[in-house]
Amino acid sequence: MAVRTRGSGRRGRIRGFGYFSRLGPALVTGAADDDPSGIGTYSQVGAAFGLGLLWMTVVTLPLAAAVQELAARFGLVTGHGLASCIARRYSRGVLIGAVGLVATANVFNIGADLAAMASSVRLLIPVPYTVVIIAMTAMMLALEIAVPYRRYSRVLRWLTISLAAYVGVLFVIDVDWAEVLHATFVPSISMERTELAAIIAILGTTISPYLFFWQAAEEVEEEEEEEEELGTKAGSPMDSRHVQAMRGDVAAGMTSAVIVMFAIMVASASTLHAAHITNVHTAAEAARALAPVAGRFASLFFTLGIVGTGMLAVPVLAGSTAYALADAFGWKEGLGKTFRQARGFYSVIVGAMAVGLAMDFGGIDPIHGLYLAAILNGLAAPPLILLMLLLGNDRRTMGRWRSGWLSNAIVGLALLAMVAAPVAYLLS
Repeated sequence: MAVRTRGSGRRGRIRGFGYFSRLGPALVTGAADDDPSGIGTYSQVGAAFGLGLLWMTVVTLPLAAAVQELAARFGLVTGHGLASCIARRYSRGVLIGAVGLVATANVFNIGADLAAMASSVRLLIPVPYTVVIIAMTAMMLALEIAVPYRRYSRVLRWLTISLAAYVGVLFVIDVDWAEVLHATFVPSISMERTELAAIIAILGTTISPYLFFWQAAEEVEEEEEEEEELGTKAGSPMDSRHVQAMRGDVAAGMTSAVIVMFAIMVASASTLHAAHITNVHTAAEAARALAPVAGRFASLFFTLGIVGTGMLAVPVLAGSTAYALADAFGWKEGLGKTFRQARGFYSVIVGAMAVGLAMDFGGIDPIHGLYLAAILNGLAAPPLILLMLLLGNDRRTMGRWRSGWLSNAIVGLALLAMVAAPVAYLLS
């Protein structure tokens, strides 16, 4: 595979004024990482285990950042998405297995997110569940097909600011910060099955397969759009500043995601767990974590957070499925293209959301569905991370931008952690 070369582009500088305007796809990736599945999982973990698993925030940040950096580097260096990179180096069976894993996990995650969004809306507006979930799905499909995703995502990021309410809770409730610091930096684990399942869920919702495919594909699409706007072609050597800027982008996106994760877990531990609510079954129960700061507006803030992150993340889930299949079968792809220009790509988006919607009539309660989606992601991620690790060290794929020892070490630890947790769960 020929290594792609290009100039530094608008994100070529990491320092200086206008830094946030130069942040790329990883900022959306970080926001999408705190999707309804993440909010539900972190709320459930905080309620069930208190501060006991808070150390996972420290563990997951470098692991998630390293995996996303590798995914982004694939897109920057090769000019192809992750599925396309796999197709060029491995057999069709490996490709189908990889795409099948991410598609299965994504569709279930879409269904869980849609159900949680609909249940959250019904906290404020007493409309029939079927009506609201179909209307929200149709609206997201229309927006994803008709509106360029970057314009759409800029608007939705403002809705995710409601997640700051979880940070606000920490300043108005009684938090034992000495205990929080101890729980954060001194790991403790009982090896009980419920705790191991929670660890799998945390890893799965933070290091999610759909983010691998999305990150690589969006890096490619962003560069192509920039080249089209500037009237230039890829051809000048890609320098280290461009990779450094990408890494700053990834670090910013994943750090923001983990900060929200930390806040939700501490808030849920200090409110729900302290009130002996250890199993969160409904959106109303999950919203109680915000009551100390939001009062009677707790449901409003929770709903804004779930709907805002869901409307950001569900298109990412459907889009990453479409990118994976389009790469695998050589279809035209890209959210910057119209439906007529990329029929197969957009048909997968429609199909993924339709199947996810159909799953919501199976009777699984929304919050539990989010937790199960996180566990499924945790089980699907290890084989994909292994493929990425091998590709990252392949000279024909990456050229001089092969993974260094630090990337190999941290991504290897991510793989080890995501394999060890399910094995320990089965043996416990």
